[in-house]
Amino acid sequence: MQENNEKIIDAGGVRLWAQEFGAPDDPVVLLLMGAQAQGVQWNDGLVRRLVAGGRRVIRYDHRDTGLSSRVDYAAHPYTVADLAADALAVLDGFGAEQAHLVGASLGGVIAQRLALTVPHRVLTLTSMSSQPLGTDTAGAVRRAMAGLPPLPDELPPPAPELLAALATSFPEPGTGLEGYLTARMPLWRVLHGPDLPYDEAEYRAMEERVHRRADDITAGLNHTLAGSAGDTFTTADLAAVTAPTLVLHGTRDPMFPPPHAEATAAAIPGARLAMVDGMGHTIPAAVEERLAQEILTHTAGPVLPRRP
Repeated sequence: MQENNEKIIDAGGVRLWAQEFGAPDDPVVLLLMGAQAQGVQWNDGLVRRLVAGGRRVIRYDHRDTGLSSRVDYAAHPYTVADLAADALAVLDGFGAEQAHLVGASLGGVIAQRLALTVPHRVLTLTSMSSQPLGTDTAGAVRRAMAGLPPLPDELPPPAPELLAALATSFPEPGTGLEGYLTARMPLWRVLHGPDLPYDEAEYRAMEERVHRRADDITAGLNHTLAGSAGDTFTTADLAAVTAPTLVLHGTRDPMFPPPHAEATAAAIPGARLAMVDGMGHTIPAAVEERLAQEILTHTAGPVLPRRP
């Protein structure tokens, strides 16, 4: 896909790479990727379908990923609130007062937070392959890895095979591209899920692109620390979300099993839950058309502006 209108945006001293597609007068869709992931992991095919559907699409690299700034987390720790502020800086950088937010995984949590803190800027919310704001994922993972049962009313932890794959998903420094791919490909096989046909070449090409764009591929691990820092919001606060909300989720998501999607939809008034058969915790080409159709339908039609 031809790239156009790339920018480096200053977000309070953090430089963020961002990229825009589509006609300037079309409604803006801001794509927010998950932890450790780059903006280009929003597949070109999905972006192309959204643009063809009449959307102005913006994707960007979170801090500590891709072509955006690296942060000394020990000296300058940040939280999900800071990542949400980065998203607003990206919108400001493109002169977009309002946007349809589409967030995957951690990006979904960031989008939920924005729907609460700046509702006048959020036209619609799509939380994809994510979980409810305020979920203690780090605690659930620690308990699962220690062999402890979930707490009462706790959402299910990631699948055991995913926890095992995550433990070996980053190679030793200096191993080069092939060493990096050797470590990463087993992770994508698990994240993809067991139902849909698995195209290893598709994931390999994506990881080659990610590796090429990052000077420190491990910096994104700081997102885990940011997500574990806690938040002033809880899942109960999602009852105050006023943006029309779509919860998109795979039936075979090993990171956030389907009860996470059900809990998100239950917490947000009027939210619509759409489960994608066979999809795991990735966005392969096989599901691009379904995802694009869901997002285009959700973001269509007149939306009344909201003010504080």
